[in-house]
Amino acid sequence: MCRQRIERTSPRFVVRARDLITRWNAQPLAKQFLTAGGIVAVSAMLVVGAFVTSLIEDAVTRNSAATTALYVDSVIAPLLPDMQTTEVLDDAVSRALDETLGQGALGNRVLAFRLWRSDGTILYANEEDMVGKRFTPSPELKAAFDGQMVAQFKPVDDLDNETERSANQPLLEIYNPVLQPWSGQVVAVSEFHEIAHDFQLSLHRARLLTWLAVAGFTLAFFIVLSAIVLRGSRTIEKQRLALKQRIDELSALLAQNETLRGRLQQASQRATALNEQMLRRIGADLHDGPAQLLAYASLRLDSEAVMNPIVAAEKREREVAAIKASLDEAMHEIRTLCNGLVLPQIESASLPEILERCVHAHRQRTGSAVDLSLSRPPRHLSPSAKICIYRFVQEALNNAYRHGGGVGQRVVQSIDGDRVWIEVADGGPGFDPGKIRPTNLGLAGLRERIESIGGTFELNAAAPGTVVRMSLGIEEIGQA
Repeated sequence: MCRQRIERTSPRFVVRARDLITRWNAQPLAKQFLTAGGIVAVSAMLVVGAFVTSLIEDAVTRNSAATTALYVDSVIAPLLPDMQTTEVLDDAVSRALDETLGQGALGNRVLAFRLWRSDGTILYANEEDMVGKRFTPSPELKAAFDGQMVAQFKPVDDLDNETERSANQPLLEIYNPVLQPWSGQVVAVSEFHEIAHDFQLSLHRARLLTWLAVAGFTLAFFIVLSAIVLRGSRTIEKQRLALKQRIDELSALLAQNETLRGRLQQASQRATALNEQMLRRIGADLHDGPAQLLAYASLRLDSEAVMNPIVAAEKREREVAAIKASLDEAMHEIRTLCNGLVLPQIESASLPEILERCVHAHRQRTGSAVDLSLSRPPRHLSPSAKICIYRFVQEALNNAYRHGGGVGQRVVQSIDGDRVWIEVADGGPGFDPGKIRPTNLGLAGLRERIESIGGTFELNAAAPGTVVRMSLGIEEIGQA
């Protein structure tokens, strides 16, 4: 049962631990350092502060006790007999000790005084009922008989007998070995309890200064490390953001390149289709126009009116004139087709000249009226921009004549900021762009031709009329 319960609950703890680790790793490095470093710094400060304070308390207690013991020993030592041979103090010595310990500096400082023999017997005490009693030696008493001075500070809350508690004062309890002057042997131990108000204040001051020093050093050390880590964290964060921005830019460029690649493939396919369509149209125009006229002339050349010498000259002349008229018409249609295929000399022409030539050619070819409006044209045009503008206006006017009946045709050139706009409009019935069949590649070809050099293409086919607009950046069209 217990094993099953542990097996059931352990995955939750594992998941929770993984959750905590994941959240922790998701935090910034600076926050991780401030959290972990703060805990470690506070723990280290507490441990080091407690250790150093303990050492300082021991040193201060020992030094203060040694000073007091030396003073007390210098006062009472002349009063004591040879403690190596004396096991009981006589009345004279006791009275002398009473007088010495009951008045003067010792009377004000020493609350209790006892003189111990090595077997645990009290030879003298300022409490008469304690004299002559024998106790089991305490660890402090044993250490003093071994030649060590033992000192203990007892605050008011730690007093352990009625006499000390009744005084309600902090005490410094000192066990000082009494040495034989000529042999250095410990012959007795003097125990005295010194009133330690001044010592308590000194000890509190030492503790406070120690903790302030440890806390100040730890805080300064932590602040310096935090500053270094924060600076490094900021640098890492800046580099991370810069790298992320760079990755986003590269991703956007890759997506844009992918889009351009797709559009390039589409443009290539449409260019192939346009070329095929153009070839079919040229072939159809040649077949339906000049070829028919030439065939008609060829048939008339074999007619009896031309070949039979007995035919009247007047009739023969009329037949020859008809044949010549058919050949002249065929030549005119061939020239018209050639004029539509071959660009005029526009390399050195300005934008107004290009627009005027295109409009003039359309007027001659169709006999329809076209209004032309120009506004502050740019001085320089690249060859690709000239060709693009000429073909755009040419195709747009052809569409306006073919589908709009040549009504209200106009060409407008304008400047808007840093872009040049060319607009071709007509007053025809308009059309629905959604109904254009995929095989109709005229508008698609115009759009791709314009966008291939960085321009924009707009179409508004809402009746009355149709408006097509293109724009090119001034800097783009000025590049050679």
